[in-house]
Amino acid sequence: QVQLVESGGGLVQPGGSLRLSCGASGNIFRINVMGWYRQALGEEREVVGTVSSGGSANYADSVKGRFTISRDNAKNTVYLQMNRLKPEDTGVYYCYADGLTNGFGTYRDLWGQGTLVTVSP
Repeated sequence: QVQLVESGGGLVQPGGSLRLSCGASGNIFRINVMGWYRQALGEEREVVGTVSSGGSANYADSVKGRFTISRDNAKNTVYLQMNRLKPEDTGVYYCYADGLTNGFGTYRDLWGQGTLVTVSP
């Protein structure tokens, strides 16, 4: 069974930084796309950013210049470095993976359990 496990959420003051991590478990051959989504209370889930297996990243306009997504393919791990955090960045952050291939096949649209990020004075 494939699992995505996130870590690194918490409470931070406005202007502060946090780093989220997400690792995929199992004997994985390849992951096509990894990324992060977030969901604020009462809102729909939205994309934060994604990164391809080659390292090409895309970001939501709201986080450009403040957040950086990176990945370590050898560790099947994706990171989200969040700087200059704002209260509107508060929400549950979900790790995402698509096109994950292991010995049993290829999996689409995989999600982590979510980690809460709270930006507040």
